[in-house]
Order: sequence, then C-alpha cells, then structure tokens
Amino acid sequence: MSRRVRRRVERRGTAEVEAQEIEMLSSDMKGVLDWTRLPDDTALDLRPHKCDAAAAASLASRCENLQKLRFRGPESAVAIINLQARSLRQISVDGCRKITDASLSVLAARHEALECLQLGPDLCERISSDALKAIAICCPRLQKLRLTGIHEIDADAINALAKCCPNLMDVGFIDCRKVDETAMGNVTSVRFLSVAGTCNVRWGLVLQHWKKLPHLTGLDVSRTDITPSAVLRLLKLWHSLKVLCALNCRALEEDAAFVSNNNHKGKILFALSTDNFKGIASLFADTTKNERNVFLDWRNMNIKDRKLDEVMKWLEWTLCYALLRISESNPPGLDNFWLNQGTSLLLSFMQSAEEEVQERAATALATFVVIDDENASIDPGRAEAVIRVGGISLLLNLARSWQEGLQAEAAKAIANLSVNANVAKAVAEEGGINILANLATSMNRLVAEEAAGGLWNLSVGEEHKGAIAESGGVKSLVDLIIKWSGTAGGEGVLERAAGALANLAADDKCSIEVASADGVHALVTLARSCKVEGVQEQAARALANLAAHGDSNSNNAAVGQEVGALEALVKLTRSSNDGVRQEAAGALWNLSFDDRNREAIAAAGGVEALVALARSCSNASHGLQERAAGALWGLSVSEANSIAIGQEGGVAPLIALARSDAEDVHETAAGALWNLAFNPGNALRIVEEGGVPALVCLCSSSVSKMARFMSALALAYMFDGRLDQVALIGTSTESTSKSVSLDGARRMALKHIEAFILSFSNPQAFSAAAASSATAALTQVTSSVRIQDAGHLRCSGAEIGRFVSMLRNPSSILKACAAFALLQFTIPGGRHALHHVSLLQNAGAPRVLRAAAAATGAPLEAKIFARIVLRNLEHHMESSLKSS
Repeated sequence: MSRRVRRRVERRGTAEVEAQEIEMLSSDMKGVLDWTRLPDDTALDLRPHKCDAAAAASLASRCENLQKLRFRGPESAVAIINLQARSLRQISVDGCRKITDASLSVLAARHEALECLQLGPDLCERISSDALKAIAICCPRLQKLRLTGIHEIDADAINALAKCCPNLMDVGFIDCRKVDETAMGNVTSVRFLSVAGTCNVRWGLVLQHWKKLPHLTGLDVSRTDITPSAVLRLLKLWHSLKVLCALNCRALEEDAAFVSNNNHKGKILFALSTDNFKGIASLFADTTKNERNVFLDWRNMNIKDRKLDEVMKWLEWTLCYALLRISESNPPGLDNFWLNQGTSLLLSFMQSAEEEVQERAATALATFVVIDDENASIDPGRAEAVIRVGGISLLLNLARSWQEGLQAEAAKAIANLSVNANVAKAVAEEGGINILANLATSMNRLVAEEAAGGLWNLSVGEEHKGAIAESGGVKSLVDLIIKWSGTAGGEGVLERAAGALANLAADDKCSIEVASADGVHALVTLARSCKVEGVQEQAARALANLAAHGDSNSNNAAVGQEVGALEALVKLTRSSNDGVRQEAAGALWNLSFDDRNREAIAAAGGVEALVALARSCSNASHGLQERAAGALWGLSVSEANSIAIGQEGGVAPLIALARSDAEDVHETAAGALWNLAFNPGNALRIVEEGGVPALVCLCSSSVSKMARFMSALALAYMFDGRLDQVALIGTSTESTSKSVSLDGARRMALKHIEAFILSFSNPQAFSAAAASSATAALTQVTSSVRIQDAGHLRCSGAEIGRFVSMLRNPSSILKACAAFALLQFTIPGGRHALHHVSLLQNAGAPRVLRAAAAATGAPLEAKIFARIVLRNLEHHMESSLKSS
C-alpha cells in the first residue's frame, strides 16, 4: 500500500476506538508535558496522554487558576481529581466509551464551579441517568451540558437538571437512544436544545410539552426521523424559536412539497435542501454583504449583540457537529450539498474563535472526502472543491497553530486530501511539506502520527520526494521510528513513518538519504520486533525499495548486512497477513540480486520459507504470487539454491503459478522454472509434475513476451539432451514410480519453441538480411525481434556455455533458439550485454557462431540470428578499443 486515508473509526456498538491509542503520561516521563511552554495556566489539553494519578498530582501546583480542561479516556477521568483544579469552569471529554457513572459523578463532585460539561463525540455507553442526577446536584452553576450516546435519559435526571441548574441554557442530548420528552419541557431555562441523532423521539409529545420552554431559541433535530408536519408545526406554533436545524433528516429530504416550501413563518430552517448561508445572513440587519462571508463578518463586528452572539456560537457548534456526523456516515446523494454548501461551511468553521469548532471542522473535512478508506480512495470533486474555496491555506494555517489538537486534525485533513494529485501539488506549493516535516518532530504522538501520514501520501508523487528530503522529512521519519519503536500506542506513528520511507526509498537519491539517516537499522528493527501487521508490511516494503537500487548504490548490500534483517524477512513470509507476506517476499526478491545476500537468505531458511509461501498462495493476490515466484527466481540463480528448491518441492507450486492468469506472475514463474530447468534433476521434476504443458501454454499464449521467451528457454534446457541421461539413471528420487514419456514431451516442447521463434520472423526482412552483408539489414531484423526487458537478464558462464553448446545441437530448432537467446543477451545497450560478451569470448563462441551462420542445412532464422550475435560481439570489441 502506498498511501493511507483515515476516517474516525468508532461506531455505535463497535469495540474499535481509534482515540484510545494514546500515550501514557506519568510523572517520570520527562519532556512529554512541559507546562513552562504553555501560553497561560488557564487551559490544559491532556488528550494526547493517559494521565495517571501521580502525573496529575505533580501538575497540581500549576492548576490553581485552571479554568478549561480537555482530556480523553477513563483513566484520565479518574486521575483528573488529583489536579485539585477547583476553579474549573469547562470540561470537555473525548474517548468516553468506557467512562462510568462513578468516575463522572466524582468528577462533578470535585468541580462544583463547573459551567460547561461536554462528553463526546464518542458514545457514552456506560453512563446512565444516575450520573446526570449527580451532575445536576453537584454543579448548580451549570450553563451548558452536551452528552453523546447515552442509552436513556429519564425523567428523574432531566427534572433534577431543571430543579438544580437554574442557569442551564444549552442542552445537547445527542445520539441517545431515548430522551424523556415530557420532562424536557420542565427545563424552562433552556435556550438551545439539541436532540440530533437521537432515536425514538415521540414528536407528538415534543409538540405538546416543549412549547412550555419560553426561551427556546434554537432547536437541533438533525439526523432524526422528524416528519415534515412536525417541522411545520414547530415553526408555526413556537414564537420564541428562531432557528431549527434539521440536517440529513430523510423524511424531510424525500418530501418534494416540503423541500419546495420556503415559507417558514419568519423562522430559519437549516436543512440539506435549504440555502443555509442565506438563512444565517438573514439574522443580521445588513443583508447586502456576501452571504458566504457571514461568519467572518460576524466575528469582525465591532459592536456585538449578546443574544445574536449566543445564536451564532450555537449555530457554529451545532452545524459543524452535524456536518461531522454526516461526513462519517457518508450517505449517498449528497454531492451537490457538499460541493455547493458543505465545503464552504466547513471552511467557515475552521476560522472560528472556538478551538473545538475548528477541530471538528478539520476532522469533518478529512472525512467527507473519503470514499473508501481501505483502498485510499477519495472523491476528486470534493477534494478539488476544497482547493477552489481556499481550504489548503486555511488547513496549513491551522497546522501552524500552537494548539496541538488543531495541528493533529489539520494534518489529518491534509493527509487525506493529498491523495488527490492536484491537492498534493497545492499543499507542496503553499509550503505544506515543510510544515508537515516540522510537525513530524512533535512530542505529541497524535500530531506526529498525522504529520507522518501526510508525508506518506505526499511521497506518492515523484515530484514531491525531493522536497520532502530537502525539508528534513527523511530524518524526521527515521527519528519517529527510533522514538516510538517498542512503545505502546505508537503503532500508528510507526506504520505511517515506515510507509512514507517506503515511498521515498523508491527514489534512488532519497534511498541514499534514508540509509544515511540510519533508516536501514530503524526499519530492520521494526521488521524484527514489531508485531503489528500494518507496521510489518510497511517496514518490509521500505526494505524492498531500499534494496531495489543495487546497480546505483550500496543499499542492497547494506540491508543484507544489517544484523537480523534477512532472518526477519524470512520470518515475515510466514505471516498470516497477505500484505506482510507479499512485501517480505518482495524484499527477499530484491535482496537476492546480491550474491552474498542470496546465499545468506538460503542459510536463514529462505528456500524452505519461500517454497512454502509459493505452495500456499495459489489463491492469493497476483502481487503475492508474483513476489513469491520472484523471490524463488532470485534465489535459483545459484545452482546450489536451485537444487535445494527442487528438493524442497518447489517445482510443483511454481508450475501452478505459471498457470496464473496474470502477466506478471507468468514472468516470475517462468523465470524461476527457467533457472531450475538448468539442473537436469529439476528438469525431470518439471516433466514429472506436468510442467511441460504449463510452459508450452506460456510459450504460445502469454501476453508477456518475457514469459514466452523464458518458457521457451526452460523448454530448451529440458530437451537439449541432458535430461535423457538423468531419466535413464533415475536421479529424481521423489517420483521414481512416475511414467514419463520424454519423446512426446520433447516433440511438444520443440514444436512450440519453433512457433515462438517463428512468431518474430519477418520474411521480407530476413530475406533482405540473407541476401546482403549490409549492417542496415541486420539492424532491421534486430529491431523487429528485440525483447526490450530481456536486456535485464543476467546469465552465468555455465548458462552462456550451454547456449553455445546448443548451437552445435543436431536439432535445428534448438540452434535457432540458442542464437535467438544470445542475440537478446548481447544487444548493445543491454544492462548486462558487456558481461555476456565477455563470457562468450571466453567460451570461444565466435568460432561456433560463424559455423552456425554458414551452416548449409540450418534454418534461415538461426543463421541470421548468429550473424547478428557476431555483429554485436564486434560492436562491443570496437567500443572497448575506442574507450581504451
């Protein structure tokens, strides 16, 4: 996987909660929380940490003036009382799923001056009405109470709030199962009320009892089953009501008559089908300004209206929360809303004076673009809408904030949006790479994790890799791995950092920088010690990419020489996760191009592991099949490994992979079988296991020229005469009882080798070459028969010698095949052409080639190919003389 997008993962009734992966803050962890760097002592955000009792007690001396506190999770909820912050006015809690009545009641009892209490957006699954009664009794100054996901809020709890909290003006019972509608009518102080997402609301009782709320100005019924008739009655009968939020209410959106009705009795209705900017603008006397700037104009007003301010602040929070929840569920059919209104609303909220609103807006922006988080797919229209309305600049500004919550959410949004190439370009152009590289050095795990995710996605683009390296991003990512390896809760950081390094390592220059920053050691450490599959996969992929530059730098050898690297990768091929197995096999494949690594892999149990992998992946992804066969292909370059693969039972699974319907798998399986077929014992195993029909099929019908070429070479090895002797003395110990008809197999093989060679024949070009000694005629033939990727194949001296011997074979088909192969291996410009020319010279090939070119009874193709090989040898000799 080369990129990653993230949604919020908590859902009602699920056990997985992303927010619970938080760093432990204890009193002996120096440098994690430095109060001397806070702008003041009135606000504290502990969400990135699990704060234990000892750590809270150590902070108590600085909490005398603390007024606003944000934290996450049940452990912190219990420890917070040790802060002794009796002056607290606001508490906001995330990660509420495991917080209990007892801990919430104690929290309320110790902070009787509390004016604002918010729990969410995570569901409060273990909190009941008993805790609400405790809050009401202990916090009489309470003005704002917002709770999410409580199973049932009964009459006793609501009546306690009505009795004990006379100043309670803002109530949110959001995503609850049930709220007592009758009792809610007793909270006469309430001005703003939200029951968004709450189930089982009896709208008849609402209409009957809530009209007793004389000050109710704003009501939020978003994501409920409210009916059009109920909405119309609310708007008509409630004189105090000014705004009604009803976003994503299916019954309203599906009623065409309701959607077309713009007569709301002077009230403002917010819905997916209404012009919400126009509605907000109508709250102000001056309606001549740009409606899209209404929130910005309000924030910049010199003379404020207190009641209007209250409405606007409530609308900011309520609409932003509604958009966040809608983005998480991502219902179909909302493209027009997001493109025409939703995106602009979120960007307006990102400029709020309230940090919580800004965070929620950034989170929603990160989420609403995601189509499929598993496959890193985002909606291009929504992503580019963010660019059009200036969203990238706003996100980058938030990422520069000193507030770590904003940094984390902004970085997450940038990361998700950067999956889109146009957004990635805009982020880079506006300095986003430097910002993310700087955030990756944060001591806050959540910030570092999201910043690493942004660099991961940006590093997909080749044009951004150099900029990431220049910004210091490589060192930041390596440092993240070193810092968080072996630390509980750091898995997200490690996966993203390793994923970014994997992308960067695919670039030659960046791969050198990764190695220089001690990246090899860091990645090998991950591969050896981390048990999280996502981290293992990205670490193995990074090592595979580092090892892919064997011709241009020394990283391949460096990875192989790192203590435990090869053993770790061999072990990962046995993982139960296909992604891990695929990347580990890919790394071993690349590493096997180095002679020392090849033998070390075998010594580490690589032959057995990779044969087992090939045997088990017949129904796996094509990527896994390709790499399993590729790793065996790489190991089988060594004759000792080739024999070991055959003895371990590797022939049968490779034949099975050769029958794959994927071109890439064809190539690697054919390459491995070609190497194995050099050994006569393996050649007999291939025949016995039914490999001849599989190779014949590849040779004749694969869409890959390379697969067809290597299949033809494997068949040529098998039937150049050496197999006959082995078959007679029975070298194949595993299958001595099998009846083998070598003659039939030979005829089939030679027939398809000949057909393969003739498929490259151009009668007109060949006739011209036969009739002329001019170089141009041979050049034309070379161009028509060249297989471009064949120049990457590297043969040993023994293999070249075998092709030279094949030029003397009585079979005219094998002569033509050998000459064709040597032509491919010696074409000027080929990666290993000089190597092959040297081997041919040492084997005395020119004399044999001249004889083949002049042979009277040889096929025309064989003679032309032999002449071309001779010309290639001469070309290289001339070039060598000139260079010397």
